[in-house]
Amino acid sequence: KILSRLKDVATKHDMESVVLTFAPHPRKVLFPDDNSLRLLNTLDEKIEQLEKQGIDNLIVYPFTKKFSRISALEYIRDFLINELKVDKLIIGYDHQFGKNREGNFEYLQELSELYDFEVEEIPAQDIEDIKISSTKIRRAIGNGSIDLANLYLGYEFPLKGKVIEGKRLGNTIGFPTANIAVSDQDKIIPSEGAYAVHVVVDGVTYGGMLNIGKNPTVNDSETLSIEVNIFEFKELIYGEEITITFIRKLRDEMKFDSVEDLKEQLSQDRLLALQYV
Repeated sequence: KILSRLKDVATKHDMESVVLTFAPHPRKVLFPDDNSLRLLNTLDEKIEQLEKQGIDNLIVYPFTKKFSRISALEYIRDFLINELKVDKLIIGYDHQFGKNREGNFEYLQELSELYDFEVEEIPAQDIEDIKISSTKIRRAIGNGSIDLANLYLGYEFPLKGKVIEGKRLGNTIGFPTANIAVSDQDKIIPSEGAYAVHVVVDGVTYGGMLNIGKNPTVNDSETLSIEVNIFEFKELIYGEEITITFIRKLRDEMKFDSVEDLKEQLSQDRLLALQYV
């Protein structure tokens, strides 16, 4: 909604749309010992999404402790006005900025006349009477409610990673998989289980089914693995980066009594996944 309004205003007034974001995530800078942060989008994914939205310019401003200490007034006067030459500012609901988050929509309104700019706030967005927030999206992803997370996001939740050498156990049971090493360790990972997914390899999208877990039937490792079986795909892609987008969770991680039982379940998973991809 924010981006759509931004583009509309830019087009109407013959201006260029500019999105301002920060990297790294402020929490990484302000609380470096806190490893609990999990990102909905990596910076690369954010850039890709903004390109798809047709934004003219993206500014990725380096977030530092020094920058976090500037006052709300300095942020508006020195940064937004003097540096970025803002004419019209579109912000989201409950937007706060400046040292100790002292700046807000009302403060921007107060200073807009002095510094000759306009500010507009996009209200909280509701889906099924629920206000969308990053916390609620993270919770949905974390408990495997991918279809709900996608509804909130407005697109399929993505995960980028490099294809690495695995134990090739999938080949032995007729379901070869690509083992994925996630590109960013801070990226949120959905809960353990099987999922219907789309897989983008060299710009081509395939259907697939993916498992997140410890392979209790054939491996029972303590290490979490991410493996995707790409439908109608037989190429070797070790070392390549691929993008996976999640559609729906098929089931939780399960331990089977035999490999034959596992193969039977995977056949059922494939049939179910094919209904979504």
